[in-house]
Amino acid sequence: MEALCDLQVDVNGEETFMVNKRIISSYSGRLGKLFSKSSCSTRNLKVIFNDFPGGAESFELMCRFCYNNGKIEITPLNTTLLSCAANFMEMSNSISGSDNLIEQTEKSLEEIRHWTWSELMVALRQCQNYFPVANKSGLLERCLDSVTVRLALASEPSPSPSTSSSDYSGVRFSCDTKSTESLKSSFSRATWWFEDLLITDESLLKMMVGSMIKQKLEHGTISKFLFFYQKSKFHTSVPHEKSKIMETVVDLLCSLEPSSIPCKSLFGILRVALGLSISKGCRNKLEIMIGSQMDQATLDNLLVPSPQGTNSLYDTNLVLRLVKAFLKEGTCGVPEVQLKKVANLMDLYIAEVAPDPCLKASKFLALAMVLPDFARDSFDDMYHAVDMYLEVHAGLSEEEKIKMCRALNYRKLSAKACKHLSENSKFPSKIITQALNSQQFKLKSLIRVSSNTSSIASSPCSCSDNIKKDEVGEQIVLYAGDLNLSTDNVRLRAQLQGMQSRVMELEKLCRKMQTQMTKVLRSRVSSSHKSRSLPRLCS
Repeated sequence: MEALCDLQVDVNGEETFMVNKRIISSYSGRLGKLFSKSSCSTRNLKVIFNDFPGGAESFELMCRFCYNNGKIEITPLNTTLLSCAANFMEMSNSISGSDNLIEQTEKSLEEIRHWTWSELMVALRQCQNYFPVANKSGLLERCLDSVTVRLALASEPSPSPSTSSSDYSGVRFSCDTKSTESLKSSFSRATWWFEDLLITDESLLKMMVGSMIKQKLEHGTISKFLFFYQKSKFHTSVPHEKSKIMETVVDLLCSLEPSSIPCKSLFGILRVALGLSISKGCRNKLEIMIGSQMDQATLDNLLVPSPQGTNSLYDTNLVLRLVKAFLKEGTCGVPEVQLKKVANLMDLYIAEVAPDPCLKASKFLALAMVLPDFARDSFDDMYHAVDMYLEVHAGLSEEEKIKMCRALNYRKLSAKACKHLSENSKFPSKIITQALNSQQFKLKSLIRVSSNTSSIASSPCSCSDNIKKDEVGEQIVLYAGDLNLSTDNVRLRAQLQGMQSRVMELEKLCRKMQTQMTKVLRSRVSSSHKSRSLPRLCS
């Protein structure tokens, strides 16, 4: 008589089962092939599984199926367990003629769109626990698609009351974990599912986000979820786990539309990432993402403390990399509006770091010159920053001070700033002379522009041009009138005063021409009105 239990099965070291070898192997292709190759006696056989998906619980469910002639109740809560066990044991045969276990679980999965949200979360967690088998069999992909389809549908406007339950069954949610009131509020929030998906690890998170993108879930919502995931996971993670989470989140953010990622949030995780041992590649990706949105940054974002081991107050190297990333991202040309915003931001930052006694001159100069000259309409703020730096670093040599002034464009200094520079003892005399010469050249250029006004004023159609030139003349007078140069530059001051007189004469001429052109224009308009009042001839 055949022994009823002639096979021992050790399942992952959790539990040892005594089963009938013939019954189990008749359903399991894996055991069938194993015993067909074995030359051992039929008694005292033992099989050890170290990676059985679902462990002892899953194996027991499978045994019930085998001992019950290929029949078992399959529910959403055990479909994943049975599917993974069936694929692991290669249960594609059926001696009873009924569907095998793999086919039966497939039929159950066809109804996955009717599962409640909590049932989907159970299935998702199980797929994660049995990742290799669930992924290979395609079970994980189906589960992920079902979850993300549900999220995509839930993000759409709520259906009308007339929508039937069968038509809307794809977005039904479980009420066993949420009250009716909380469920209503869930529909009004785009983030109701964030906490539920914290069950995913880094590997599953990548697949989840990939599925979200495929289902066209809003990228802004995905980015919010990733920031939430990183922050929540860090509460219970050790340092090396945090590094892995950070690298995963950064990689996934790179796959989203840049405009969907808030600049403030990127700076938030940057500060966290700087304290972790993340890879250089991950850091570069994060800095490139921030650099592309540098025009949206604030001064507080840039004031990142310097790394340990450095004496300076702020991490100026980081800011340099971010600005360079900003310029590199705009290889086809950065829009002027964005460029000027970044220039204004850098002026604020440079003014903030200039008083740092540990900031090297080479680093200050690199910050001041990282942007092209045309990014700034005025260099007044830069001048004040250089002035502040020279005041704090009084020990610089004359040559070093001259080198620091390479950051300035003297032609873009206002009259007030130029006046201050001419009387500033912290600046070398050579620099003051260069600045005054530059201002002299600027005034000469403006005078030539004003002089050209007289040559084109005789044309009746140049009235608007004359007005513009007149405005330029006024600016020149104001500009030159504010200058009060030091006694060390008497010659230059005399020349500038002479030019100022010439500009005043040109201004009077411009005003006179403007008055004349206004009279001419009024006369033409009056004449035009009279001609229009005449009756038209009949055709």
